[in-house]
Amino acid sequence: MTALPSFLIAIGLLIAPGAIIVFAGWRTQRPVLFLLAPGVSIALMAASATLAPFVGVRWSLLPLAAITAVAAAAAFLVGRNAVTSTPPTQRRTNLATLAALVSAGIVQAWQFTRAFGAPENIAQRFDNIVHLNAIRLALDSGDASPFQIGRTSDISFYPNAWHAFTSLIAECSGVDVPIAVNVANLAIVAVLWPASMMALSAVLFRARAAALVATAALTCAFGAFPALFFNWGVLYPNAVGFAMIPAALAGALLVYGSNRGRDRVRSWLLLGTLALGTALGHPNALLAATIFAWLLCAGFAVQDALVDRSPSRRRRALLIFAIGLAICVAFIALARTGDAHSGWQPWGSAAQALGEGVLVSPRGFAPTIVVSFLLLAALVGAVKRPRRITVLLPFLAAIGLFVLAAGVSHGSRLRSFLTNPWYSDPSRFAALLVVAAIPVAVLGALVLFDLARTFVKRNTATRSARIQRVAIASSTALAIAVVFSASFGPNVSMSLAQVREAYTATADALLLSPDERTLIERLPLHVAPSDLVIGSPRTGVSLAYALEGIHVTERHVFGSPSADERFLDQHLRSIDTDPAVCAAVNRVGVGFVLDFGARDVIHPSGAAAYAGVIDLTASAHLALLDSQGPDARLFRIVGCS
Repeated sequence: MTALPSFLIAIGLLIAPGAIIVFAGWRTQRPVLFLLAPGVSIALMAASATLAPFVGVRWSLLPLAAITAVAAAAAFLVGRNAVTSTPPTQRRTNLATLAALVSAGIVQAWQFTRAFGAPENIAQRFDNIVHLNAIRLALDSGDASPFQIGRTSDISFYPNAWHAFTSLIAECSGVDVPIAVNVANLAIVAVLWPASMMALSAVLFRARAAALVATAALTCAFGAFPALFFNWGVLYPNAVGFAMIPAALAGALLVYGSNRGRDRVRSWLLLGTLALGTALGHPNALLAATIFAWLLCAGFAVQDALVDRSPSRRRRALLIFAIGLAICVAFIALARTGDAHSGWQPWGSAAQALGEGVLVSPRGFAPTIVVSFLLLAALVGAVKRPRRITVLLPFLAAIGLFVLAAGVSHGSRLRSFLTNPWYSDPSRFAALLVVAAIPVAVLGALVLFDLARTFVKRNTATRSARIQRVAIASSTALAIAVVFSASFGPNVSMSLAQVREAYTATADALLLSPDERTLIERLPLHVAPSDLVIGSPRTGVSLAYALEGIHVTERHVFGSPSADERFLDQHLRSIDTDPAVCAAVNRVGVGFVLDFGARDVIHPSGAAAYAGVIDLTASAHLALLDSQGPDARLFRIVGCS
């Protein structure tokens, strides 16, 4: 229960700012647009955290409130007297949408709460070092801008949406960094992700209640996203970025279908806000959203041109296709990552990857029968009504990218060109499969729902209206239960089991064992806030900063230590015999050594770079102050003044 108040704060931060903007711009013309509120809130938080240091304001509710007020005023002025291009949704649809969103949120929150375990647990994965320390740095400095967040690992710019959101939760609730992280991630999977995907379905399927309910259920039905990102990496920023993709797609489709004048202007402003939030979640999420949006808008434009063969329609289709293609190619060409970060190898053969992609069951996850059946129904429905084919286009693109990343040789130039912006990482493309597959599965659900409703009506035509209503309601409830059952299938349970393993601290945990964490929690008894501690970041020592605010020489595995720090990493164990060690100690200003042994969070070979600060013993210059278990020890450096 200690995390419940902070979880409620997180939900409030996700809903309130964005809801204010949507209400200011649209009032209650289309209540389903409030599904975009969490995505807008993420964008506002990331943007205000970026701007705050430029005006000398600490990151807090104040800059968020200020930018929300400005954005709301702009939305009100632009949206005033604007005529929406679609009719308002029925009250019954709004209630069904709310119930479905709450249901999906409860399922996701329950499953991930069990996977995370205790509120203070941390993921035992190496990327977690930089993310936890970045939150502490943001809290200490009052700066959660992308220029500050990257300082944790000496990167000049790092997307800050997740860090801004998480640090604001910690700032507002007062909880420790690990609890703030878990609360933020619960809010992302339980609110942002389903609401974002439901917003896309509301635009794609004209806010049909059946589509919105099916979408909510399907956001819980896949192991590759969001669960995979809480085990692989961990990829918290990418989780936010990918959860934002459907919202950005909804914004693009709103622009495509908007009326001229004020309606189009406010739709463009909404799209710009959502695109900014997606980019500050992670730039490769914006690239994926750009590609998917191009395919959807170009597909609908071509279909419209085939129906209305006027020159203006044809020019519009040609322009959308050509300009969109040019933007996507330029984006891919410019958004390159270094060889050191894009060296991921394929998982297997192209044929294997194709099968995994089509069934949305990557990484050996078992296919889900319900999902497979819905995807097949969508394919059949698209064949019978070709206008539906456009909904399939992003999924086909996602399958193609996944096959390249997971099934094609690392030396392929085509693979390198198309997949590099996502680090050529099959896991990221596995997650993209889910984002693109859900609208297709929803289409399949609608095809089956319409067939079932027609069948029930035909077979109850001679019965009373009441019996018809009961039959339709019963079949609808059964269909909803069947789709929600996928949330508990092997595809999801396997991935959640991996998350649970990642968040479980054991004696041989990759990052922090219980003994090591216990010793870190006692550090304030021996180390002052002004003191500096050295140790191998590859053993979890760096988390002394995130967990207790103790300053360390290296906050991340991939930092850029100074020449003296590198020397000490290699030679501090020779402090009794090599005068150069004491000289380096004095120049760096380090006073303590935290030694967690040689176990490495990435690969045992990494321990060689820190041979001077692991497996130490007490000596004339190293006084043992505290220890916990066989490997966790704290030394004070003495006699070097």
